[in-house]
Amino acid sequence: MLRMKSETGWWLITHRDHARLAGAFATSWGNAQFRKPEPRARVLHGIASHDDGWVKRDAHPSITREGKPSAFSTELVGKYSAFEEIDLAEYLAVRERAVRIIAEEDPYAGLLIAKHTYNLLTAHADRSTIAPDQLPLLDSFLDNQRNYQEELILYIQGDNTLTPTEKDPVTIEEHFRLLQACDYLSLLACVAFDSPAPLLHPLPLNDGSTATVQAYPVGPRQFRLSPWPFEESTLSFQFPARHVEGNLFSSSSDLEKKFSAASVEYLDLKLVH
Repeated sequence: MLRMKSETGWWLITHRDHARLAGAFATSWGNAQFRKPEPRARVLHGIASHDDGWVKRDAHPSITREGKPSAFSTELVGKYSAFEEIDLAEYLAVRERAVRIIAEEDPYAGLLIAKHTYNLLTAHADRSTIAPDQLPLLDSFLDNQRNYQEELILYIQGDNTLTPTEKDPVTIEEHFRLLQACDYLSLLACVAFDSPAPLLHPLPLNDGSTATVQAYPVGPRQFRLSPWPFEESTLSFQFPARHVEGNLFSSSSDLEKKFSAASVEYLDLKLVH
């Protein structure tokens, strides 16, 4: 779940809907300067589906020790440090499922998600917020993820529907970085982040060089991107969210009841040159 503060409570956005928004960004990605991804359909599938494993978990939202919705928020942008608030074994099972359910139908898309998961839990995870007796569980998960990535790479190398360029590790790394960029921009939008932020990695340009895109908030759910990575000069999106009244909740069941009763609404998002 992701959360966005409102005047009277919280907007809650599911991981799956956040990922679909990231997929919409990827669909529009590319222009005379920024390279479009190929194999297009498989890369877009990986980006749009990278959080499908969260569907069951998001149907039952929980609260933090403070009583807030347990969700990705502005406080977690740029870091991953909320492990003390979650059941690590359950969380890792969700992460594993998110990789496997896509990789089993499309190893190329699944590899991008596997690389995203591994990067999140190594480069961005704050291990100091994990209980020492839980660290072996995380490290075992990461070992398994490395091994699974190798399996997927072998399968991809034998896939005759892919060109040598599409199979190249450099190309796959570029597509992983595009997933990261679109995911991060979606996170910024879904929590209404109000400070400038880079979209994590240098991204490939048509001339063979790279550039890091910066996102600048210029209004409520409105961002200016520089350099501009899309064909159109302005892009408008909508993403679904449910509003729950109240800042704090007495129990997870209280939050779940209010979340389930809330109607789905669509919030506007605008990206400008």
